[in-house]
Amino acid sequence: MRYIWGLFLGVVLLASCKTESKKPGNETLLAEPEVVRQELYGFDIGQFNVHYDTIRNGDSFGEIMLSNHVDYPVIHKIAEEFKDTFDVRRIIPGKPYTILKSKDTLEKAQVFIYENDRINYTVLDLRDSVVAYKKKKDITYKIREVSGVIESSLSQTLDEAGIDYNLTFELENIYAWTVDFFHLQKGDRFKAIYKERYINDTIYAGMEPIEAAYFEHNGEPFYAFAYKVDSLNNLTDYYDDKAKNLQRAFLKAPVKKSRISSRYNLRRRIKYYGYKVRPHRGTDFAAPIGTPILATANGTVVESTRRGGNGKYVKIKHNSMYSTQYLHMSVRLVKKGDFVKQGDVIGKIGMTGNTGGPHVCYRFWKNGKQVDPLREKLPEAEPIADSLRTDYLAHIVPFKEQLDCILFQEEAEEMDGLLTENNP
Repeated sequence: MRYIWGLFLGVVLLASCKTESKKPGNETLLAEPEVVRQELYGFDIGQFNVHYDTIRNGDSFGEIMLSNHVDYPVIHKIAEEFKDTFDVRRIIPGKPYTILKSKDTLEKAQVFIYENDRINYTVLDLRDSVVAYKKKKDITYKIREVSGVIESSLSQTLDEAGIDYNLTFELENIYAWTVDFFHLQKGDRFKAIYKERYINDTIYAGMEPIEAAYFEHNGEPFYAFAYKVDSLNNLTDYYDDKAKNLQRAFLKAPVKKSRISSRYNLRRRIKYYGYKVRPHRGTDFAAPIGTPILATANGTVVESTRRGGNGKYVKIKHNSMYSTQYLHMSVRLVKKGDFVKQGDVIGKIGMTGNTGGPHVCYRFWKNGKQVDPLREKLPEAEPIADSLRTDYLAHIVPFKEQLDCILFQEEAEEMDGLLTENNP
């Protein structure tokens, strides 16, 4: 068969060679070379001198522009008129940027591109009148199926398998109320289906949220399936194979992989204040500066400001009964009136206000009174609506079949052995 295909291919190539146009005198007529347009961020880079760089500590947008021959009036226009698209005060050290320069001796900046992250970028087109806009790189998605058996910890199992570490956080968030991840047993096992993002089909750019998962803990199986319950606010919850919600209305903590450095304590005494009683009405979660702070439940931001000992903080109203507050942020990433979903990043760990180290002081209100969230019996998440139940059960059928077909390593080895026996 390979011989026949090779022969066929050879005939096709030979035929194509014979169809070349010839001039009199058997001279081959050569086609004009095709000019290949090389694009970068949607620009023909053949028209520019390209400069790649990275924001360094102490850099300012104005200095970068001035050093590339952009005049003060243009810099001022960008700073004043394009704050919503590109805030020149918030360029972050370590972020890459690209400058497309004119092809002359002056090499004046024509276009400035700032990479917000690996996928999203902001363009400042400085030619003629200034234009600013945000775009995304072309992304392809690949479905990934993974499985593993716990030997010591979930994170170690994923690391040894070369799987994105963020899958640890995803599984822990989904199963936070059904699996005790601090007391996993050897032999516990899991499966997951999700999509991976790639730039230009080759550069890994992270994972999408899990679409379906299976976790077997102490011999008990737990299925989980993502389902969009509110298209307007783009809300997705996880339910099991019986349509029971796996989540709670609140996350256990506003920071992943943190430690509690100080608990809610109305009788706290501090040496610095002469051991006088100074109540602590929050729970402190210590983590490095810059660590993302998460909204522990869906809600609306009612305060996002800086005040006294609280430093920079955000307060969220979840419903008529519950509110939460997050203190000492280094950066606030939401504003008053924003609707946030459980798990959204609302700010970053800092040391603003009265604090002896980097942490977030998490305060929890119930009926207008501050309480200890670690002692509260937190409400369960809303069950799936009756109107969605039938659609949900139909939606999960192919995902459950796909999960059930994913083999664990020992099952795959056993299957290979059987196939070998049956096909000597």
